[in-house]
Amino acid sequence: MLKFVVAGVTALFVTASLPAYAQVPSMMGPERLSAVDLAKLTDARIVIVKAALQLTPDQMKYWPAVEDALRVRAQNRQARLARLAETVGKAVSDAPIDPIDFLNRRADALAQRSADLRKLADAWQPLYKTLSDEQKQRMATLTLVALHEMGNALEQRRMQGDDDGEWLAIIQ
Repeated sequence: MLKFVVAGVTALFVTASLPAYAQVPSMMGPERLSAVDLAKLTDARIVIVKAALQLTPDQMKYWPAVEDALRVRAQNRQARLARLAETVGKAVSDAPIDPIDFLNRRADALAQRSADLRKLADAWQPLYKTLSDEQKQRMATLTLVALHEMGNALEQRRMQGDDDGEWLAIIQ
């Protein structure tokens, strides 16, 4: 059992760190991953979470809503990042950034993230109520590992940024 959790956490480390590079516009670092690659990473994350939880047949009836919410959130995030990369490209090549337009776009992006997180929380709630203490512990461990990896990825992006692109790390 411990080997399974360790394998899942290791796989999560690998899959959680790759999208950090995918988020960096090409002018600031490694090339962005394709939509197909990002979809494969999302699939891998979903498989890891599902496998780590070892859901019972009764719990499986709640899983489709969770999986759908995870996929929608990943798709919306990918779309936000694509819009951001496009905006950064225009800002670098065109006139200065309009701060009001920037604030409005940022507010829209945060509203979308909020809606996605709410949908994810709503989808998880019925399943979470049915999890055993052991399953809840595994879910907590996966969550902590993912949060740690996101923090590391953000720090890496900040360290890679140059003077012209440092604001990008701040707004993401």
